[in-house]
Amino acid sequence: MKMERRKLTVSISAWACLVFGSLMGFPFGAAQAAEYTLKIPFGLEETAVAIPADNPLTKEKVELGRLLFFDKRLSQDNTIACANCHMAKFAFTDGKPVSTGIRGQKGGRSAPASFNRVFSSAQFWDGRAATLEAQSVGPFTNPIEHGFANYDVMNAKMMKIPGYRKLFKQVFGDDTITTERVGMAIASFQRTVLSGNSPADRFDQGGEAGAIPEAAQRGLILFRDKGRCTKCHSGFNFTDEKFHNLGIGWDDNKVDLGRYMVTSNAEEIGAFKTPTLREIARSAPYMHDGRFKTLKEVVDFYNKGGVKNPHQDNLVIPLELTDQEKHDLVEFLQTLNGEGWQHVAAPKSFPK
Repeated sequence: MKMERRKLTVSISAWACLVFGSLMGFPFGAAQAAEYTLKIPFGLEETAVAIPADNPLTKEKVELGRLLFFDKRLSQDNTIACANCHMAKFAFTDGKPVSTGIRGQKGGRSAPASFNRVFSSAQFWDGRAATLEAQSVGPFTNPIEHGFANYDVMNAKMMKIPGYRKLFKQVFGDDTITTERVGMAIASFQRTVLSGNSPADRFDQGGEAGAIPEAAQRGLILFRDKGRCTKCHSGFNFTDEKFHNLGIGWDDNKVDLGRYMVTSNAEEIGAFKTPTLREIARSAPYMHDGRFKTLKEVVDFYNKGGVKNPHQDNLVIPLELTDQEKHDLVEFLQTLNGEGWQHVAAPKSFPK
C-alpha cells in the first residue's frame, strides 16, 4: 500500500509578518506571506523539521530561491548555477568525482547531496557553514566555483536585473538585493527538497512485506548488525550528522584534512560529515572525493576496515562480510530511493 504523505503547514499571517519584520530587522511593507505547505514524505520525522524563526517559509520566497538556484547569472561568467552541481537526476549531486566551476576548473571534493537539508545542521563535507543560509551563498565567492571577487560584486550584478528587484521587494519589502536575502531565499527553496517514502520505509516502518526483495531484507539486518552501518548512518535520515575519518586518501597521498581545517582540532584531521544514504543508488560516485564508482566498491572498502591512519575513527573496523552478505547489503542500499523531490524543475524563464 502507498503511505499517505504527511503535511506540515507553515502559515504566516499579515500580522505575524509585521512582528517578524520588527523583531528580525525586515523592512515594513513586505508583501503578505502566502501559506506554504511542506509535504513530509512517509519515513521522515515531521518533528525534526528545522526552519529558522527569522526565515519562515513562504511560497514567494521559495519560488525566488528556486529561480536563484537555477540562474547561471549568479556566477562571474554566467556559466554556473547551483543546479550545475546539484541535479535532480543525480540525487542533487552532479554525478562527477569532483565538481566543475567557472572556466572548467575542478574542485577538490564531490558535490554533497542537497536534499533533506531541512533536517541537517552543519553544512558542507567539512561542516564549515553553520546554517543552510550560509551554505547557500558560500560557493558564490569561491574562485573555483561561481567566482565572484566578493559579495558586493555579486549583489551589484543582480541589482541590475529589474525583474529580480521586483521579486525581492515582494518577498522582503524593498528591492535591495543583499547576500543575506539571497541566502535566505535559496535556503528556503532547498528546505522543500525532500526524499522519503522509499521502498525501505514502506517495508520497515509501513509493514509492507513485499516492498523490498528478500536479499534487501537480509541486507537490512546486516545494515543494523554485522555491517555496523548504523554506527554512523543512523536515524530516519541515515546520518548522525557527525564527522568521521574513514581513511580516504591515506593510502595514496591524497589526504584532505577535512573538518580539521574548520576546527583546528587534531582529533578531526581527515574527518568528513556522514552523508545521508537516502537516494544513494542515484548519487554515484561516492565519498568526499568521489573515488568509488559503485556501491559494491564502497562496501568492499568498509569491509576491509577503511584505511588505517593515526586519526581513523575507532568505529571503523574490518567487518568480515561474505560475498553474499556484501551483495545483500548493496541490495538494501538500493531500496533507499524515494520521493519528495520530483516536483523540482528548472524555471522556463528567468527575471529580466
